Amino acid sequence: MTDLVQEQRLRRLELTVTRRLDGLLRGQYAGFLPGGGTEIAGSREYRPGEDEVRRMDWAVTARTGLPHVRETIADRELTVWVLVDATPSMDFGTARVEKRELAVSAVAAVGFLTAGHGNRLGAMVLSPTGLRRFPARTGRAHLLGLLRTLLAAPRGAPGPAPSLADALDALHRALRRRGLVVVVSDFLDDGWESALRRVVARHQVIAVEVADPRELTLPNVGVLTVVDPETGRRREVATASRRVRERYAAAAAEQKAAVRASVRRAGAAHLPLRTDRDWVADIVRHVYRQRRLAVR
Repeated sequence: MTDLVQEQRLRRLELTVTRRLDGLLRGQYAGFLPGGGTEIAGSREYRPGEDEVRRMDWAVTARTGLPHVRETIADRELTVWVLVDATPSMDFGTARVEKRELAVSAVAAVGFLTAGHGNRLGAMVLSPTGLRRFPARTGRAHLLGLLRTLLAAPRGAPGPAPSLADALDALHRALRRRGLVVVVSDFLDDGWESALRRVVARHQVIAVEVADPRELTLPNVGVLTVVDPETGRRREVATASRRVRERYAAAAAEQKAAVRASVRRAGAAHLPLRTDRDWVADIVRHVYRQRRLAVR
């Protein structure tokens, strides 16, 4: 019975992606969003405010005396890697789905939209038991197998889990060929910005941040017992206090702003998804925004 329910969920996910997103987001790009690619197409003069310094063509710059940047051709065969956060903090949700299910939906969108044309998909799953690697392979069967593993992953007991920074460093060391990297997490960990920056230096990176509305605001429900899923620590919160609710909302907003700023400083694209919103619509808006920036 459980296997039947899982297959129904996978089929529903596939139909959601292929019917609502497929064709809309492919366009002239092989990736999940427009990127520069890796095949060199020449050089042109540097445009301040438009070009990234990391794309500087130093050889041409030294020869001409004027700053130049490399131009590349969008990849037609793409290697995609997803780093999925499956630590206990992802086992939370008070709206349509849990954060873990939303993370699986994001992986499905990436997988189904980049499948075919020789594209390969690999994954690393961060859980309390460590970091599990799935080699990059082609084909729908490989993607469905990965999604089944994510859906069936056992819930982690509270306790110390590997850090997101360590997982990013492991991913950086493992990847030899340039490609697209998608990091799916709630980013509640600390100290991951430098590791993310190292990955961005070699790859096109999307940071998919999943969140639940109860992480942003507290309801007025009297005394509420909350549990830290990572440590198991329990605490009672007097939600009837307006001051407590305001302090909580301010702290949550500050944390989300810090995540956005860290992702921006690292040079990755930021895609926020919430359990109480239409994740498909959020992805469409994000990709259209990225394509407008690419055209500019």
